[in-house]
Amino acid sequence: MYLYSEKIYTPEGFKKGYLSIEQGKIQGILQEIDSEEVVDYTNEIIIPGFIDIHLHGWATGSIWLNGDEKSLNNMSRDLVKVGVTSYLATTGTDDLSKINNQLRNVRNFIENWNPSMGAEAIGVHLEGPFINKEYKGMQKEEYCIEPSVEVLEEMMQNAGEDNVKLMTLAPELPNADKVITYLHSKKIQVSVGHSAAEFEDIARLKDLGLGGFTHTFSGMRGFHHRRLGVAGAAMYFDDMYAEFCKQTGLTVKPEAFAIVYRLKGPDKIILSTDCTGIAQVKEPFYHYIRKCTFTPWGDCVKLVYDDGREEIIDKYSYEAVKDLELSFLGSVKNVVKNVNASIGDIVKMAAENPAKYIGIDKYKGTIEPGKDADLIVIDDKWNLIDTYVRGVRQNIHN
Repeated sequence: MYLYSEKIYTPEGFKKGYLSIEQGKIQGILQEIDSEEVVDYTNEIIIPGFIDIHLHGWATGSIWLNGDEKSLNNMSRDLVKVGVTSYLATTGTDDLSKINNQLRNVRNFIENWNPSMGAEAIGVHLEGPFINKEYKGMQKEEYCIEPSVEVLEEMMQNAGEDNVKLMTLAPELPNADKVITYLHSKKIQVSVGHSAAEFEDIARLKDLGLGGFTHTFSGMRGFHHRRLGVAGAAMYFDDMYAEFCKQTGLTVKPEAFAIVYRLKGPDKIILSTDCTGIAQVKEPFYHYIRKCTFTPWGDCVKLVYDDGREEIIDKYSYEAVKDLELSFLGSVKNVVKNVNASIGDIVKMAAENPAKYIGIDKYKGTIEPGKDADLIVIDDKWNLIDTYVRGVRQNIHN
């Protein structure tokens, strides 16, 4: 199969030609071919698919709230509609038995996945339970526990050790150094998040295996000119990545993102969403940023806002729930608007950097020969035209 475009974004910049795909892999870009098996995107742009390394759920599915394979099926089917071709199924800080059940379901889904099912779950992101209660955010305080290699080993056994790609923890907690060292020995990336650490804690521990920061500025000790905190460390250490989620302006002001963008540039920023598939709540949940209570209502979800407004929405209708949270593509559009990011900048932050960060850049993240044909086709306004996962064209319009 060949995809023709005059703007194919590669690590060397834009190229024109026929993008050759065989058995789900990119073969190269040819200038001439003798084949009628061509999809013509002359006036569109082809870039690598987005990789979301921090995703609890999306639209009609949630691994965190539901925890079953049906949710993963729904998430994968829905994610390709917003440009995501692969993701880390992200757990939350919960009862350990619940987390381990979720991890078993993720493992089964990964083992049985194929490209016709939509976006690929490329592994697991363990967000917690080794986080600080002081900065728990929307996580549950009663399940925040001290780091333990034994607890981690059980989670990894349930997930499948090779499937665990990333863990978010608070490095100031007791025994965190042992867990960081263990994760690093297994080549699992470690991010600082939900943390009350001091700048000095991160400076002392970073070389054990701390690679970056989860939802930078949110859920962490802030910056003071005499007490730099986690936020100060995120800005100071230029060899660590700063992850930003859902660029809505609600959790992190655009100007705050712009400060880090100026300091680090696109080479050390990762875009993700931290979406939860919030329509899939199992018990009433108050969203303190949206000022709204989400309540399960049979096959629907009831929204009651602080101002008295009410809505009842079909939680299994993609069209009904897709705007409850900002999508990856929506976040990208905001970044483009707020910092005038180029296509190359976005590709780095949304595909190349995530792949490097979790160690999958040998086969994902850029358009190069031998890599998975995970691609999205956009116009010059960042509207999504088509999505391909391992060369399989996805149904993004239904």
